[in-house]
Amino acid sequence: MAATTSSHDEIKKAAPEPELQSPLIPSSVAANGGMKPPEKLCFDEMLQMYCGEFGRWQMRHFVFTTFAWALEAFHTMVIIFADREPEWRCVPGSKCDPAASTVCDLEPGTWEWVGGPRMSTVSEWGLICGNKYKVGLVQAVFFGGCMIGAGIFGHLSDSNLGRKGSLTMVCILNTITGMLTSLAPNYLSYVTLRFLTGFSTGGVGLCAFVLATEPIGPTMRGVAGMSTFYFFSSGIALLAGIAYLFPEWRQLYIASTLPSLLYILFVLPFVSESPRWYLVKGRIKAAMAIMSAIATTNGNHLPPGVILALDEDLCSPAVTPAIKNKEEVSGCVVDIIRSRVTRTRLFLSVAINFMCSVVYYGLSLNVVNLGTNLYLNVILNSISEMPAFMLTTLFLDKLGRKPLTILTLWFSGFFCFLGSLIGNKGAWKGVRMVCSILGIFGMAGTYNLLFIYTAELFPTVVRNVALGCTTQASQMGAILAPVVVILGDWWPFVVFTVCGMSGGMFAFYLPETLNQPLYDTLTGMEAAENESDATTSV
Repeated sequence: MAATTSSHDEIKKAAPEPELQSPLIPSSVAANGGMKPPEKLCFDEMLQMYCGEFGRWQMRHFVFTTFAWALEAFHTMVIIFADREPEWRCVPGSKCDPAASTVCDLEPGTWEWVGGPRMSTVSEWGLICGNKYKVGLVQAVFFGGCMIGAGIFGHLSDSNLGRKGSLTMVCILNTITGMLTSLAPNYLSYVTLRFLTGFSTGGVGLCAFVLATEPIGPTMRGVAGMSTFYFFSSGIALLAGIAYLFPEWRQLYIASTLPSLLYILFVLPFVSESPRWYLVKGRIKAAMAIMSAIATTNGNHLPPGVILALDEDLCSPAVTPAIKNKEEVSGCVVDIIRSRVTRTRLFLSVAINFMCSVVYYGLSLNVVNLGTNLYLNVILNSISEMPAFMLTTLFLDKLGRKPLTILTLWFSGFFCFLGSLIGNKGAWKGVRMVCSILGIFGMAGTYNLLFIYTAELFPTVVRNVALGCTTQASQMGAILAPVVVILGDWWPFVVFTVCGMSGGMFAFYLPETLNQPLYDTLTGMEAAENESDATTSV
């Protein structure tokens, strides 16, 4: 009997006790130790729901980052003044014809440069007559460096270096090469240093644009992104003032490079890394720290039970139990080409950017020949672009990215076509000049659109790689533009017409991105595209 009782007690101890659970507590909460599981949100959703799309944090971050565009304008356009052909005058008592159209028709020693031979590289190294092509060669080499640098830094900013790290590196390189350029002893070293400056300059606008716009919400991203070009145009106008104060080319290079050093020392320390980049790299804690700072600075509150997630993770029913880092997601050009969605977008974006650059830089070179004060010309050219930026910004969210891109390309192409029909004699010179200015006006609007449009066409993991490819295409167009201008007469306008009209037709095949989310990964973008195709077919 005692044995039976003991056996019965052992059975009772071995049997598991039933779990008591309140019917009001979900099973997922009970499994998580009685705590509610974190709410997973994509980046744009967290901005819209909790942090704010464009508050004080984004405004400060945007302005500090976009200052770099003015620096890019300094390093790019300084060649207009440094490589200009100064005025000349006859030496008193010599057999010199002051009415001669060019110094190539005069005997050596009968004329001299106004201000001395150190006013520009042309006067110091004799880049005139048979050596005049060397001036254009410097420009082509610079943009060649930009083309290479845009691709390399586009990849680095998407990889381990990050957006801020890449921007810091290109600014440091620009400071070093800009200062060394002022010490160039001969033409060959000058060309080499300009190539190196172009190499770093090619990544400045690219990295600054992505870093400035990624923390901004979808409803304000377009307007903010297009505002970056005001900094570039303002930089050109400011450079004209600097060049007026420092007319000698070596002094000018020093004066135009110092702002890059000041930017590194006093502005970049206050610029934050992109939280989107942290997210795709699997550094969730770092991304959440910045999102919390955004919410706090904007006067909002980010609840503790909310975490960031990649868009592809939101397709999975699994719930992340805590805020912790995960394996990073990366991409390259090969990934863009492999994807059915992004492959076509990349090819079209490259073609449109190339044609836009040929027209913009080509028309800019023609406008320089207005025959008026060089400093005033540069200021007027930069100011004339600003109304285009304003109008495209106003209509960006009303007409959409795609229709506005087509409209501005065709607007420029139309006036280039008129310019090809108008002669260059008498009063018709003024009419052709107006057509050229209106062509620049339209193409400046297109340039303003293309950065934000291209950025929205690709996911975060390959966004800078894609922008690097399109920027390389733009630099190729910039290299070709002087060659087109050399054709002379009405031929350049014909080429500009073909580029403008063809670019508009290519834009027809791009999708609209207005109010669409910025996807983080290729998988997330492809899933959304497939879902959209399925809905359309039904």
